Amino acid sequence: MNRRLLVIAFVESFAAVMVQRGVYFFSRTVLGFSDGANLSLALVFGISYVVGALLSHRTCIAVGERRVLLVLLVAQAAVHTGMALRPAWATVFAGLAAIGALNGMKWPVIESYVSAGQAAAPAARSVGRFNISWAVAVPLALAATGPVLHAWPAALFLIPGAVNLGTFALARALPQRPEYLLADHPHRLQPVQLGQFRSLMISARWLLLLNYAAMWILAALLPGIMGRLGFRVSFAAGLSSLVDVARLLAFVWLNYWTGWHGRAAPLVLAIAALPAGFFLVLLGQTAAAVFIGQALFGLAAGMIYYAALYYALVVKNASVDAGGGHEGLIGLGFAIGPAAGLAAMAIQLMLPDHTLAALAGIGPLFIVCLAASARYAASAASPKPTIM
Repeated sequence: MNRRLLVIAFVESFAAVMVQRGVYFFSRTVLGFSDGANLSLALVFGISYVVGALLSHRTCIAVGERRVLLVLLVAQAAVHTGMALRPAWATVFAGLAAIGALNGMKWPVIESYVSAGQAAAPAARSVGRFNISWAVAVPLALAATGPVLHAWPAALFLIPGAVNLGTFALARALPQRPEYLLADHPHRLQPVQLGQFRSLMISARWLLLLNYAAMWILAALLPGIMGRLGFRVSFAAGLSSLVDVARLLAFVWLNYWTGWHGRAAPLVLAIAALPAGFFLVLLGQTAAAVFIGQALFGLAAGMIYYAALYYALVVKNASVDAGGGHEGLIGLGFAIGPAAGLAAMAIQLMLPDHTLAALAGIGPLFIVCLAASARYAASAASPKPTIM
Protein backbone atom coordinates (compact mmCIF):
# COMPACT_ATOMS: atom_id res chain seq x y z
CA MET A 1 0.00 0.00 0.00
CA ASN A 2 1.17 3.51 -0.84
CA ARG A 3 2.68 5.04 2.32
CA ARG A 4 1.25 8.37 1.25
CA LEU A 5 -2.17 6.91 2.07
CA LEU A 6 -1.08 6.21 5.64
CA VAL A 7 -0.10 9.86 6.09
CA ILE A 8 -3.40 10.97 4.54
CA ALA A 9 -5.34 8.66 6.86
CA PHE A 10 -3.50 10.00 9.91
CA VAL A 11 -3.81 13.73 9.22
CA GLU A 12 -7.39 13.57 7.95
CA SER A 13 -8.43 11.52 10.98
CA PHE A 14 -6.82 14.13 13.26
CA ALA A 15 -8.68 16.92 11.49
CA ALA A 16 -11.98 15.05 11.46
CA VAL A 17 -11.88 14.12 15.15
CA MET A 18 -11.05 17.65 16.29
CA VAL A 19 -14.32 18.78 14.72
CA GLN A 20 -16.57 15.70 14.92
CA ARG A 21 -15.76 14.94 18.56
CA GLY A 22 -14.40 18.26 19.76
CA VAL A 23 -17.40 20.23 18.59
CA TYR A 24 -19.50 18.85 21.47
CA PHE A 25 -17.06 20.28 24.00
CA PHE A 26 -17.03 23.55 22.00
CA SER A 27 -20.81 23.76 21.84
CA ARG A 28 -21.17 23.01 25.55
CA THR A 29 -18.47 25.34 26.88
CA VAL A 30 -18.59 28.19 24.34
CA LEU A 31 -22.23 28.18 23.19
CA GLY A 32 -23.85 26.67 26.30
CA PHE A 33 -25.49 23.66 24.62
CA SER A 34 -27.36 21.17 26.79
CA ASP A 35 -27.11 17.37 26.44
CA GLY A 36 -30.27 17.46 24.33
CA ALA A 37 -28.86 20.13 22.01
CA ASN A 38 -25.64 18.15 21.61
CA LEU A 39 -27.60 15.01 20.75
CA SER A 40 -29.58 17.00 18.17
CA LEU A 41 -26.31 18.27 16.70
CA ALA A 42 -25.02 14.69 16.50
CA LEU A 43 -28.25 13.60 14.78
CA VAL A 44 -27.85 16.25 12.07
CA PHE A 45 -24.25 15.18 11.49
CA GLY A 46 -25.22 11.52 11.21
CA ILE A 47 -27.98 12.09 8.66
CA SER A 48 -25.72 14.17 6.42
CA TYR A 49 -22.91 11.60 6.74
CA VAL A 50 -25.20 8.86 5.38
CA VAL A 51 -26.14 11.01 2.39
CA GLY A 52 -22.49 11.68 1.59
CA ALA A 53 -21.51 8.01 1.88
CA LEU A 54 -24.33 6.89 -0.42
CA LEU A 55 -23.36 9.43 -3.08
CA SER A 56 -19.65 8.58 -3.00
CA HIS A 57 -19.65 5.54 -5.31
CA ARG A 58 -21.73 6.98 -8.13
CA THR A 59 -19.83 10.29 -7.98
CA CYS A 60 -16.50 8.47 -8.35
CA ILE A 61 -17.81 6.48 -11.33
CA ALA A 62 -18.71 9.73 -13.08
CA VAL A 63 -15.72 11.88 -12.12
CA GLY A 64 -12.89 9.64 -10.87
CA GLU A 65 -11.68 8.88 -7.35
CA ARG A 66 -8.74 11.31 -7.15
CA ARG A 67 -10.67 14.25 -8.54
CA VAL A 68 -13.53 13.65 -6.10
CA LEU A 69 -11.09 13.46 -3.18
CA LEU A 70 -9.37 16.73 -4.13
CA VAL A 71 -12.66 18.62 -4.43
CA LEU A 72 -13.85 17.27 -1.08
CA LEU A 73 -10.66 18.39 0.68
CA VAL A 74 -10.96 21.96 -0.60
CA ALA A 75 -14.64 22.06 0.34
CA GLN A 76 -13.87 20.85 3.88
CA ALA A 77 -11.21 23.53 4.32
CA ALA A 78 -13.74 26.18 3.28
CA VAL A 79 -16.43 24.93 5.69
CA HIS A 80 -13.98 24.67 8.60
CA THR A 81 -12.85 28.25 7.98
CA GLY A 82 -16.45 29.45 7.93
CA MET A 83 -17.19 27.75 11.25
CA ALA A 84 -14.15 29.45 12.78
CA LEU A 85 -15.06 32.92 11.54
CA ARG A 86 -18.70 32.84 12.71
CA PRO A 87 -18.98 30.46 15.72
CA ALA A 88 -22.70 30.66 16.45
CA TRP A 89 -25.58 28.22 17.01
CA ALA A 90 -26.75 28.25 13.38
CA THR A 91 -23.21 28.13 11.97
CA VAL A 92 -22.27 25.12 14.06
CA PHE A 93 -25.38 23.18 12.98
CA ALA A 94 -25.05 24.08 9.29
CA GLY A 95 -21.28 23.61 9.26
CA LEU A 96 -21.37 20.22 10.95
CA ALA A 97 -24.07 19.06 8.53
CA ALA A 98 -21.83 20.03 5.60
CA ILE A 99 -18.78 18.40 7.19
CA GLY A 100 -20.81 15.21 7.74
CA ALA A 101 -21.71 14.97 4.05
CA LEU A 102 -18.15 15.74 2.90
CA ASN A 103 -16.59 13.21 5.28
CA GLY A 104 -19.17 10.59 4.33
CA MET A 105 -18.06 10.95 0.70
CA LYS A 106 -14.33 11.22 1.44
CA TRP A 107 -13.56 8.11 3.51
CA PRO A 108 -14.94 5.52 1.02
CA VAL A 109 -12.61 6.97 -1.61
CA ILE A 110 -9.56 6.71 0.65
CA GLU A 111 -10.56 3.17 1.70
CA SER A 112 -10.83 2.11 -1.93
CA TYR A 113 -7.20 3.07 -2.53
CA VAL A 114 -6.09 1.12 0.57
CA SER A 115 -6.50 -2.44 -0.70
CA ALA A 116 -7.33 -2.18 -4.40
CA GLY A 117 -5.75 -4.94 -6.49
CA GLN A 118 -4.81 -7.12 -3.50
CA ALA A 119 -5.76 -10.68 -2.51
CA ALA A 120 -7.39 -11.39 0.87
CA ALA A 121 -4.21 -11.86 2.96
CA PRO A 122 -2.29 -8.74 1.83
CA ALA A 123 -5.57 -6.78 1.90
CA ALA A 124 -5.90 -7.62 5.62
CA ARG A 125 -2.42 -6.23 6.29
CA SER A 126 -3.17 -3.07 4.30
CA VAL A 127 -6.43 -2.55 6.15
CA GLY A 128 -4.57 -3.08 9.42
CA ARG A 129 -1.96 -0.44 8.65
CA PHE A 130 -4.70 1.94 7.52
CA ASN A 131 -6.67 1.35 10.73
CA ILE A 132 -3.64 1.96 12.92
CA SER A 133 -2.79 5.14 11.00
CA TRP A 134 -6.16 6.82 11.45
CA ALA A 135 -6.73 5.44 14.95
CA VAL A 136 -3.42 6.82 16.31
CA ALA A 137 -4.67 10.31 15.45
CA VAL A 138 -7.93 10.03 17.43
CA PRO A 139 -6.62 10.22 21.03
CA LEU A 140 -4.02 12.78 19.93
CA ALA A 141 -6.75 14.99 18.48
CA LEU A 142 -8.91 14.65 21.59
CA ALA A 143 -5.94 15.38 23.85
CA ALA A 144 -5.30 18.55 21.85
CA THR A 145 -8.95 19.61 21.91
CA GLY A 146 -9.02 20.72 25.55
CA PRO A 147 -5.94 22.98 25.42
CA VAL A 148 -7.02 24.40 22.03
CA LEU A 149 -10.47 25.26 23.39
CA HIS A 150 -8.91 26.88 26.43
CA ALA A 151 -6.39 28.94 24.44
CA TRP A 152 -8.29 29.86 21.25
CA PRO A 153 -11.68 28.18 20.53
CA ALA A 154 -11.73 29.17 16.84
CA ALA A 155 -8.57 27.13 16.28
CA LEU A 156 -10.67 23.99 16.78
CA PHE A 157 -11.84 24.62 13.19
CA LEU A 158 -8.88 26.52 11.73
CA ILE A 159 -6.40 23.69 12.42
CA PRO A 160 -8.50 21.08 10.55
CA GLY A 161 -8.94 23.52 7.65
CA ALA A 162 -5.17 23.90 7.35
CA VAL A 163 -4.76 20.11 7.54
CA ASN A 164 -7.25 19.64 4.67
CA LEU A 165 -5.16 21.91 2.44
CA GLY A 166 -2.02 19.98 3.35
CA THR A 167 -3.75 16.72 2.46
CA PHE A 168 -4.73 18.22 -0.89
CA ALA A 169 -1.04 18.48 -1.78
CA LEU A 170 -0.47 14.84 -0.79
CA ALA A 171 -3.52 13.51 -2.63
CA ARG A 172 -2.53 15.08 -5.95
CA ALA A 173 0.10 12.33 -6.39
CA LEU A 174 -2.44 9.48 -6.11
CA PRO A 175 -3.51 7.59 -9.26
CA GLN A 176 -6.61 8.95 -10.95
CA ARG A 177 -8.35 5.62 -10.23
CA PRO A 178 -7.35 2.61 -8.05
CA GLU A 179 -6.60 -0.66 -9.90
CA TYR A 180 -9.06 -3.44 -9.01
CA LEU A 181 -8.81 -7.23 -9.46
CA LEU A 182 -10.71 -8.60 -12.47
CA ALA A 183 -13.77 -10.74 -11.71
CA ASP A 184 -11.99 -13.93 -12.86
CA HIS A 185 -8.67 -13.18 -11.16
CA PRO A 186 -7.31 -16.23 -9.26
CA HIS A 187 -6.83 -14.11 -6.10
CA ARG A 188 -10.57 -13.47 -5.83
CA LEU A 189 -12.37 -15.61 -3.20
CA GLN A 190 -13.80 -18.99 -4.18
CA PRO A 191 -17.60 -19.41 -3.82
CA VAL A 192 -17.63 -21.27 -0.46
CA GLN A 193 -15.21 -18.85 1.19
CA LEU A 194 -17.02 -15.91 -0.38
CA GLY A 195 -20.27 -17.10 1.21
CA GLN A 196 -18.61 -17.39 4.62
CA PHE A 197 -16.96 -13.97 4.34
CA ARG A 198 -20.26 -12.43 3.25
CA SER A 199 -22.00 -13.79 6.38
CA LEU A 200 -19.19 -12.47 8.58
CA MET A 201 -19.38 -9.12 6.81
CA ILE A 202 -23.11 -8.82 7.52
CA SER A 203 -22.60 -9.88 11.15
CA ALA A 204 -19.86 -7.27 11.58
CA ARG A 205 -21.94 -4.62 9.85
CA TRP A 206 -24.83 -5.03 12.31
CA LEU A 207 -22.31 -4.56 15.10
CA LEU A 208 -20.74 -1.61 13.26
CA LEU A 209 -24.12 0.12 13.13
CA LEU A 210 -24.62 -0.46 16.85
CA ASN A 211 -21.02 0.48 17.65
CA TYR A 212 -21.26 3.90 16.04
CA ALA A 213 -24.76 4.54 17.35
CA ALA A 214 -23.50 3.86 20.86
CA MET A 215 -20.22 5.72 20.29
CA TRP A 216 -22.02 8.85 19.14
CA ILE A 217 -24.34 8.77 22.15
CA LEU A 218 -21.22 8.69 24.31
CA ALA A 219 -19.51 11.43 22.26
CA ALA A 220 -22.43 13.76 22.86
CA LEU A 221 -22.88 12.86 26.54
CA LEU A 222 -19.27 12.39 27.73
CA PRO A 223 -18.73 16.14 28.24
CA GLY A 224 -21.59 16.06 30.75
CA ILE A 225 -20.48 12.74 32.28
CA MET A 226 -16.94 14.03 32.78
CA GLY A 227 -18.26 17.26 34.22
CA ARG A 228 -20.40 15.41 36.76
CA LEU A 229 -17.34 13.38 37.78
CA GLY A 230 -15.51 16.65 38.52
CA PHE A 231 -13.11 16.85 35.55
CA ARG A 232 -12.38 20.26 33.98
CA VAL A 233 -12.87 20.66 30.21
CA SER A 234 -9.09 20.98 29.62
CA PHE A 235 -8.73 17.35 30.82
CA ALA A 236 -12.18 15.96 30.01
CA ALA A 237 -11.70 15.76 26.24
CA GLY A 238 -8.44 13.83 26.62
CA LEU A 239 -9.88 11.48 29.24
CA SER A 240 -12.83 10.74 26.97
CA SER A 241 -10.36 9.30 24.43
CA LEU A 242 -9.65 6.16 26.49
CA VAL A 243 -12.13 4.31 24.29
CA ASP A 244 -10.05 5.32 21.25
CA VAL A 245 -6.78 4.21 22.85
CA ALA A 246 -8.32 0.80 23.54
CA ARG A 247 -9.59 0.60 19.94
CA LEU A 248 -6.09 1.40 18.68
CA LEU A 249 -4.61 -1.40 20.81
CA ALA A 250 -7.17 -3.77 19.31
CA PHE A 251 -6.14 -2.69 15.79
CA VAL A 252 -2.46 -3.30 16.53
CA TRP A 253 -3.13 -6.78 17.94
CA LEU A 254 -5.48 -7.81 15.13
CA ASN A 255 -3.01 -6.62 12.52
CA TYR A 256 -0.36 -9.04 13.84
CA TRP A 257 -2.64 -11.91 14.88
CA THR A 258 -4.30 -13.23 11.74
CA GLY A 259 -6.12 -16.13 13.40
CA TRP A 260 -9.36 -14.16 13.48
CA HIS A 261 -9.71 -14.13 9.67
CA GLY A 262 -12.79 -16.06 8.62
CA ARG A 263 -13.80 -16.96 12.22
CA ALA A 264 -17.00 -15.99 14.01
CA ALA A 265 -15.69 -16.32 17.60
CA PRO A 266 -14.08 -12.83 17.77
CA LEU A 267 -17.35 -11.24 16.66
CA VAL A 268 -19.23 -13.24 19.31
CA LEU A 269 -16.89 -11.81 21.96
CA ALA A 270 -17.62 -8.33 20.63
CA ILE A 271 -21.36 -9.03 20.89
CA ALA A 272 -20.88 -9.48 24.65
CA ALA A 273 -18.27 -6.76 25.29
CA LEU A 274 -19.83 -3.85 23.41
CA PRO A 275 -23.02 -3.47 25.47
CA ALA A 276 -21.18 -4.18 28.73
CA GLY A 277 -18.73 -1.37 28.08
CA PHE A 278 -21.38 1.06 26.86
CA PHE A 279 -23.66 0.78 29.86
CA LEU A 280 -20.72 0.99 32.26
CA VAL A 281 -19.86 4.37 30.76
CA LEU A 282 -23.43 5.61 30.55
CA LEU A 283 -24.57 4.48 33.99
CA GLY A 284 -21.31 4.29 35.95
CA GLN A 285 -21.26 6.31 39.14
CA THR A 286 -17.48 6.45 39.57
CA ALA A 287 -14.52 7.44 37.40
CA ALA A 288 -13.19 3.87 37.61
CA ALA A 289 -16.43 2.42 36.23
CA VAL A 290 -16.49 4.93 33.38
CA PHE A 291 -12.85 4.28 32.46
CA ILE A 292 -13.25 0.49 32.55
CA GLY A 293 -16.35 0.81 30.41
CA GLN A 294 -14.48 2.94 27.87
CA ALA A 295 -11.67 0.37 27.64
CA LEU A 296 -14.07 -2.55 27.17
CA PHE A 297 -16.12 -0.66 24.61
CA GLY A 298 -12.99 0.39 22.71
CA LEU A 299 -11.57 -3.13 22.46
CA ALA A 300 -14.88 -4.40 21.07
CA ALA A 301 -15.09 -1.43 18.69
CA GLY A 302 -11.64 -2.26 17.29
CA MET A 303 -12.62 -5.82 16.49
CA ILE A 304 -15.88 -4.71 14.90
CA TYR A 305 -14.47 -1.95 12.72
CA TYR A 306 -11.50 -4.01 11.46
CA ALA A 307 -13.68 -7.01 10.61
CA ALA A 308 -16.41 -4.96 8.93
CA LEU A 309 -14.00 -3.06 6.69
CA TYR A 310 -11.79 -6.06 5.88
CA TYR A 311 -14.65 -8.37 4.91
CA ALA A 312 -16.38 -5.62 2.91
CA LEU A 313 -13.28 -4.73 0.88
CA VAL A 314 -12.51 -8.41 0.16
CA VAL A 315 -16.08 -9.38 -0.74
CA LYS A 316 -16.66 -6.25 -2.87
CA ASN A 317 -13.18 -6.15 -4.46
CA ALA A 318 -12.05 -2.91 -2.71
CA SER A 319 -14.54 -0.78 -4.64
CA VAL A 320 -15.74 2.63 -3.45
CA ASP A 321 -19.11 0.90 -3.09
CA ALA A 322 -17.58 -1.29 -0.33
CA GLY A 323 -16.35 1.75 1.55
CA GLY A 324 -19.58 3.57 0.84
CA GLY A 325 -21.62 0.82 2.44
CA HIS A 326 -19.21 0.69 5.37
CA GLU A 327 -19.28 4.46 5.92
CA GLY A 328 -23.02 4.60 5.25
CA LEU A 329 -23.61 2.26 8.20
CA ILE A 330 -21.29 4.39 10.32
CA GLY A 331 -23.30 7.46 9.37
CA LEU A 332 -26.56 5.65 10.09
CA GLY A 333 -25.15 4.83 13.50
CA PHE A 334 -24.24 8.50 13.92
CA ALA A 335 -27.93 9.33 13.34
CA ILE A 336 -29.68 6.44 15.12
CA GLY A 337 -27.56 6.75 18.26
CA PRO A 338 -28.43 10.37 19.06
CA ALA A 339 -32.07 9.70 18.13
CA ALA A 340 -32.15 6.85 20.66
CA GLY A 341 -30.45 9.11 23.20
CA LEU A 342 -33.09 11.79 22.67
CA ALA A 343 -35.78 9.13 23.09
CA ALA A 344 -34.21 8.10 26.39
CA MET A 345 -34.24 11.71 27.56
CA ALA A 346 -37.93 12.01 26.63
CA ILE A 347 -38.75 8.77 28.47
CA GLN A 348 -36.91 10.07 31.52
CA LEU A 349 -39.59 12.75 31.87
CA MET A 350 -42.07 9.91 32.52
CA LEU A 351 -39.72 7.50 34.31
CA PRO A 352 -37.89 9.13 37.21
CA ASP A 353 -35.31 6.32 37.29
CA HIS A 354 -32.38 7.27 35.03
CA THR A 355 -31.34 3.65 34.46
CA LEU A 356 -34.80 2.53 33.36
CA ALA A 357 -35.12 5.50 31.01
CA ALA A 358 -31.77 4.73 29.38
CA LEU A 359 -32.66 1.06 28.94
CA ALA A 360 -36.09 1.88 27.50
CA GLY A 361 -34.72 4.39 25.00
CA ILE A 362 -31.55 2.62 23.89
CA GLY A 363 -32.21 -1.02 24.80
CA PRO A 364 -34.26 -1.92 21.70
CA LEU A 365 -31.41 -0.77 19.45
CA PHE A 366 -29.02 -3.13 21.23
CA ILE A 367 -31.44 -6.06 21.13
CA VAL A 368 -32.10 -5.80 17.38
CA CYS A 369 -28.48 -5.31 16.31
CA LEU A 370 -26.99 -7.92 18.63
CA ALA A 371 -29.58 -10.53 17.62
CA ALA A 372 -29.05 -9.92 13.90
CA SER A 373 -25.27 -10.04 14.28
CA ALA A 374 -25.43 -13.31 16.24
CA ARG A 375 -27.62 -14.87 13.55
CA TYR A 376 -25.12 -14.19 10.75
CA ALA A 377 -22.15 -15.12 12.90
CA ALA A 378 -23.78 -18.51 13.46
CA SER A 379 -24.42 -18.98 9.74
CA ALA A 380 -20.74 -18.30 9.01
CA ALA A 381 -19.86 -21.45 10.99
CA SER A 382 -21.51 -23.57 8.27
CA PRO A 383 -20.71 -21.65 5.06
CA LYS A 384 -22.66 -22.20 1.87
CA PRO A 385 -21.54 -21.32 -1.65
CA THR A 386 -22.50 -17.87 -2.87
CA ILE A 387 -24.37 -17.77 -6.18
CA MET A 388 -22.21 -15.78 -8.56
